[in-house]
Amino acid sequence: MIDCVFCQISSGTAPAQRVYEDEHAIAFMDINPATDGHTLVIPRRHARDLWEVGEDEARHLMAATYRVAHMLRRALTPDGMNLLHASGAVAFQSVFHFHVHVVPRYSGDRISLPWIPTPGDPAGIAQIAGRIRSAG
Repeated sequence: MIDCVFCQISSGTAPAQRVYEDEHAIAFMDINPATDGHTLVIPRRHARDLWEVGEDEARHLMAATYRVAHMLRRALTPDGMNLLHASGAVAFQSVFHFHVHVVPRYSGDRISLPWIPTPGDPAGIAQIAGRIRSAG
């Protein structure tokens, strides 16, 4: 897509600090990093979100994400790592080209969970689980 900045990065018409490439994926540094080393992994072809990316392509992207996470670990020795994906504006997606954030974590980096974990209702959880199993 001509107006998609990630497609422009993929095609080489927009600048990016690329750190990994293969036939299916490209990884580059996030220009608004949450921490040092924050990297994005995208498919070469445009797919808007998780529902457009396709299972085979998702498999290749996860393999690339795995490789990038290991590169970051070797290069930066973080204390941990987050993988984050958002599909849809309500889920905080801001660039509508499928991507995975690979965020090295460091003790004291001041990133916190976007929700507060609280116990759920077991009966409600079981009911939702049944709906999900039925949808398979």
